[in-house]
Amino acid sequence: MPLDPVVLFFLLGLGAGLARSDLKLPAALYESLSVFLLIAIGLKGGVALAKLASPVIVLQVGAVVALGVALTILAFALLRFKLARADAASIAAHYGSVSVVTFAVGTSFLARQGIAYEPQLTLFLAVMEMPALIVGVMLARVGGGQRVAWGRLAHEVLLGKSVVLLAGGLLIGWIAGESGIKSLSPLYFDLFKPVLSLFLLEMGLITASRLGELRRSGLFIGAFALLVPLLFSLLGLGVASLLGLSAGGAFLLAVLAASSSYIAAPAAMRIAVPEANPALSLAASLGLTFPFNLLAGIPLYWAVTCYFWGA
Repeated sequence: MPLDPVVLFFLLGLGAGLARSDLKLPAALYESLSVFLLIAIGLKGGVALAKLASPVIVLQVGAVVALGVALTILAFALLRFKLARADAASIAAHYGSVSVVTFAVGTSFLARQGIAYEPQLTLFLAVMEMPALIVGVMLARVGGGQRVAWGRLAHEVLLGKSVVLLAGGLLIGWIAGESGIKSLSPLYFDLFKPVLSLFLLEMGLITASRLGELRRSGLFIGAFALLVPLLFSLLGLGVASLLGLSAGGAFLLAVLAASSSYIAAPAAMRIAVPEANPALSLAASLGLTFPFNLLAGIPLYWAVTCYFWGA
C-alpha cells in the first residue's frame, strides 16, 4: 500500500531539515494549524457523540484512563533501570500521554480505506492526556520530599491549549449536532487533510532539528523510544478487546497507546519537574517515536488489528 500523502509531507520536511534547507513555516501559521486540527478533531467526535446516549461510555472512559495510568507507571519502571527518577518520570509522562497528530494520521489512514470507528475515540483522546501528567509528577516526587505547585500544574494541564480546544470542539459538536455543524463542514471537515499535510511538513522540520539530541542521549533512550510503542500498542488492543470495540476503534486505541505527547507533556513537566532534562523527552518522543509511528507503526498496528479482529 503506498504511503498516505500526508506522511509524504512529513518526509519532505524531515528531508529538508536534514539537508539544512532554509525551508520554514511562519510561527504564526504553525500555531494556527495546531488550533485548527485540535478543533476539527473535537468537532468530529462531538458530532458523532451527539448520536449516542449510553452509560457504557462512562465505563469505557474509566478503562482508558486506567490504561493511561498503567502505561505511565510501566514506562517509569522501565526507564528507572538507567535514568534518574526525575528524568524517568518526565519521559514516562510523555509516553503515558497521547499525540493528537498521530491520532489524526490514524483517522486519516482509516478514512482513506473507508473504515469506520466508534465516535468516543475522540473522547478517549481528550481524557488520556491528563492522568499521565499527574501520575508522572507523583512518580517524580515519591520519596523526594519536594513540594509541587498543584494549583499551577492543574491549571496548565486542565486549561492548556490542547485540552481546551479538544474538549471545547467536542462540546460544540455535541450541542450543535450533525445538522447544526453542517455550515462549518467545508472548513473543518473537507480541509482537514490539506491542513494536516502542512502541519506534518513543519513537524518533519522540527523532528530533524531534534535528532542531534537523540544521538547524545544514548542507545538506551533510542531503544526505549522504538520498542515501547510496540508493547503499548498491544496493551491498547487488549483494552479495546475488553471494551468490545470494532477493528477501527481498536486500531485507534492502539495508536493512542503507542503515541507520546510532545505538546502538553513538555509544558506540564517543565513546571512540575524542572530538574528533568527536557531534551531527553523531546528527543525520544519527537525524534524517534513520532516518525516511527507515522512511517511504520500505524501500518503495523493495523496489520496486527486485522489479524486479531479478522478485519
